[in-house]
Parts: sequence; structure tokens; C-alpha cells
Amino acid sequence: MHGPRLSILIFHRVLPTPDPLFPGEVDAARFDRMMAVVARAFRVLPLAQAVRSLGQACLPRRSLAITFDDGYADNQEVALPILQRHALPATFFVATGFLDGGRMWNDTVIECIRHTTRASINVDELGVTDLPTVSVAERRAAIDRLIPLIKYKDLAGRQQMMAALHKACGSPALSETLMMRSGQVRSLHASGMEIGAHTVNHPILTALPESEARCELQQGRDRLQDLTQAPVLTLAYPNGRPGTDYDRRHVGMARDLGFQQAVSTAVGVASAGDDVYQLPRFTPWDTALPKWTLRLLLNQRKSRFKVADESVMRTA
Repeated sequence: MHGPRLSILIFHRVLPTPDPLFPGEVDAARFDRMMAVVARAFRVLPLAQAVRSLGQACLPRRSLAITFDDGYADNQEVALPILQRHALPATFFVATGFLDGGRMWNDTVIECIRHTTRASINVDELGVTDLPTVSVAERRAAIDRLIPLIKYKDLAGRQQMMAALHKACGSPALSETLMMRSGQVRSLHASGMEIGAHTVNHPILTALPESEARCELQQGRDRLQDLTQAPVLTLAYPNGRPGTDYDRRHVGMARDLGFQQAVSTAVGVASAGDDVYQLPRFTPWDTALPKWTLRLLLNQRKSRFKVADESVMRTA
């Protein structure tokens, strides 16, 4: 017999309408169907409550928590009304450095390629020459090639590459409304949703000196506590691959800073006795709802998890 299991879903964006560049990205209609299934088939709990119950061996059968990473504006504008319609709680992990008009580096890549009017681009700094950007397929291929070249650079290196790419694409105007405003974070909190920390600048923690990594964790949390006037006790590691994007030093920092639980992007289901500072998460990738539901149910039967490969995911 298996003990109690906790499935933790991970989302990034919920788009108002489908995006031709990312047809697999969740849009409002699809998210609504998913949440209808989740509400019927699972006992959906706030993440912090679910983790406490898991540790106390009193977690209900088929328990599930819903999480969002990064702090996109559509989390509040699109996802929140759907969650409320189905009476579902969720946790929103917010990278505070992008609030109020900021933009994550990977979205700069996406929006530069989306809006360029050039048939091909050259980015000498990345060793990229004659990268075609005419068709939707070419633009998606360009994004998939560029993101891995930039992901593991330090913050200064990312900024340098973003400037070079923006220039190579003809310096198109880029959106300043992708990420939440401070008031939207407060709105989520006021609606009963949990707000979690996700650092300030969404760095790869293993690429930072320990002092800088600690500041990222602490300052991101402190900003959110100032916004919500409430404790922020849950953390999501940026990118989240154990041993690659964060390691035992950052787990120790999370514990020392007073976080009560933290989530990774290792794929699996949480069981009693698991490290509450390295909880796995999993959202099925199937677009057909029956297969999505089946895979989610099967995930609850797994006893071990493997590390997710996020190299081709839209968000970093």
C-alpha cells in the first residue's frame, strides 16, 4: 500500500487565446476544462496546508495543489477568475524584479523574434548567423535555438545578449505588460490565493556566489511580504532542476531564511518523508483532456521522480 501522495501542478501562463508560436501553451478555454476535471477528480488544497497534512500523514486521497511560476499578469487576469469559478486555491510564485513593467529574459527572446520584420538575423555574440525568421515554424525554431544559448549566462551576460538580440531583430517595440503589477499581487492575496517567493531576478542560483543567492531569496520574499502584509513561507527555485539550477546550499538557505517548504521542477509526486524543501511537481503535457487526466492520475502512483528537462519549455 502506498502512503499519502500529493500531486503539485506547475503552470506559467494562461493565455486569453491560443498563441500560434506556442500551440501547446495553456489558454483560457483549455485551462477551464483542466480545472473542471481537477475539481471533480481531486481534493485540491492550498500548497502549504497540503504539505503540512502530508507530513502529519493525514493527507486526503487524491490530494493536489496548483502552482504558477514567475508572476505573469495573465495569472491574475485570466487564471484567477477560472480558479474562482471552480472554487480552487492556488499558489503564485512571483519573481519580484519583473513587477510593474519588467520582462523576463526568455520573454525578451520570444517577443524579439515574434515582432521582428527581418527575414533572418545574425547575433555574433551568440555565434548565430543567418537564422531564418519568416514563417511561424522558423520563428519557433529560432526561439528554441536561442533560449538554451542564453539560459545559463549570469545576469549581466543575459542583459548583454538581450541587447544584442534586440538590435539584431531591428529593435522592435516590446510589451511592458507581460508581468504583474504590484496591485495584481495584492489582488491575488486578497482573493485568498497563496503568494510564494521566486527570487528577485530569476537567476540560476548555482551560477551565483552564495551571498548573492541568499540575497535573491531573501529580498524577493521581503518585497512580497511588504506588498501583501503577510508572511511568505513558500519558495520555488528558479528553473528548479535539483543539482543543476540549485543545490544543497540553497536548500539550506531556504530553511535558514524561515521558508517552510520549497518546490522544484523535478517530475513526480510528493510522498510522506520527502524533503519538504525539494518537492516535485508535474503537469501532463497532453493536449487531449482524457490523456491529460489519465497521465495525472498515473503520476500519483509513482514512487520516485526524475529531473525535468525544461530546455524547450517556453518559460525559464
